[in-house]
Amino acid sequence: MSNNDILRIIRYTFDFSDFQMIEIFKEGGLSVDRSQVSDWLKRDDDEDFITIYDKELAAFLNGFIVLKRGKKDDIVPVIEKNLNNNQILRKLKIALSLQDEDMLDMLANAQFKFSKHELSALFRKPGQPQYRDCKDQVLRNFLRGMQLTYRPD
Repeated sequence: MSNNDILRIIRYTFDFSDFQMIEIFKEGGLSVDRSQVSDWLKRDDDEDFITIYDKELAAFLNGFIVLKRGKKDDIVPVIEKNLNNNQILRKLKIALSLQDEDMLDMLANAQFKFSKHELSALFRKPGQPQYRDCKDQVLRNFLRGMQLTYRPD
């Protein structure tokens, strides 16, 4: 799943305008302009399409956390240079103040069966034996369930 797809889905789910997106990036510690945001949101086959890299998506997700949860002692979150699906899922969980049951409900809304044990394995530290990588299918279904929960129309 591409970073651009993730950005598009979050924008659509929460109905953010370009200016709200710019503010979210700013809260995450990255200054962007409207043309950058617009180019990141374009379809892959558009000639003006630009790939959003992990660093920019991490800044957006950090800003999304600040938007939903508030600032933490005026500390700007560290922007990760590399993101994986586990980190994206964790940031969405934090931003939306979700419990495991909420996440499982969202996955169930997308007709995706997932157990609590499988979910907890996604949030473990990578060195632990129970740790599992979050596959694109899990993230895609979670985002779909999130969309059905927050924007059911």
